[in-house]
Amino acid sequence: MIDQIKDLTNEIQSYAVSTKDELEAFRLEFLSRNGRVQSMFKNLGSVPKEERGAVGKAMNEAKQLAQSRFDNLKTKLESTDQQVKAAIDDITLPAPEPIIGSLHPLTQTLAEMKNIFYRLGFTIADGPEVEDDFHNFTALNFPPNHPARDEQDTFFVRKSDDPNMMDLVLRTHTSPVQIRLMENTKPPIRSIMPGRVYRNEAVSPKSYFLFHQVEALYVDENVSVADLKETLITFVKLMYGSNVKYRLRPGFFPFTEPSLEMDIWWGSEKDGKWLEILGSGMVDPNVFTAAGVDPEKYTGFAWGMGVERIAILKYGIDDIRTFYENDIRFLEQFN
Repeated sequence: MIDQIKDLTNEIQSYAVSTKDELEAFRLEFLSRNGRVQSMFKNLGSVPKEERGAVGKAMNEAKQLAQSRFDNLKTKLESTDQQVKAAIDDITLPAPEPIIGSLHPLTQTLAEMKNIFYRLGFTIADGPEVEDDFHNFTALNFPPNHPARDEQDTFFVRKSDDPNMMDLVLRTHTSPVQIRLMENTKPPIRSIMPGRVYRNEAVSPKSYFLFHQVEALYVDENVSVADLKETLITFVKLMYGSNVKYRLRPGFFPFTEPSLEMDIWWGSEKDGKWLEILGSGMVDPNVFTAAGVDPEKYTGFAWGMGVERIAILKYGIDDIRTFYENDIRFLEQFN
């Protein structure tokens, strides 16, 4: 029995305690009603009478050791808590390093694009994301049978066979903002239209059903294709550097005539390739007429570019889906 008490004493002395939870575990193990010290006393009656004195003394010493170690550990932990509290309350100590987040790469790219167009004299216009058929298609010179009107290409919020009830769609571009701006603002107009747009497309590394656009509209007397070209060239040089290699080529859009598309060279001189970044052109007279602007007096240009495409080229990202996965490992690269 004496040997068992010695083993228990050694365990009491070597039991590791560094937290309040561990101290409570120590108490339950040795000092509680069902703890090992109390259980040891229950066996005293089975000890021969001639040994009870020595065994009882050893048991009391083990109990006192357990209680003494518990009290000392408790005092030490409470003292540590007070020191920590005092340190926290000490306003002369350096503040802890704050955990600072960052803007999403799309937000950063859009902010840079806005700043460039601010420098070029453009303002910002906004409009609804749920649009009617007139502003999203008809006023922009889309014919009634144009593929963009199909349900395979557009998210319809409301589609009706009633000719008196206009279809509602999630806007497929921010061009409807141009129409609303011309309806309510007398030229000259010089504005960009950033915002989210939606298209019923299959998700892939290069396409997504939600993306962001920055469109622009400049309407005034005697606006020319030369003005459009100079604006676009200035933008790509400010966005990608003065050495950027670019080209303008003919294109087609229902709402502009003539139309131009712009590409930039991406990669090395040997292994690079041309990548389209925007579509643009002179505003079609039919669009001016639909929006209440006199096409005989005013001319203008417009363009549309995807923020995701600009960001992909700027940061070398190869999958558009990465922008929407909220992977902290990806986002931390843009702190």
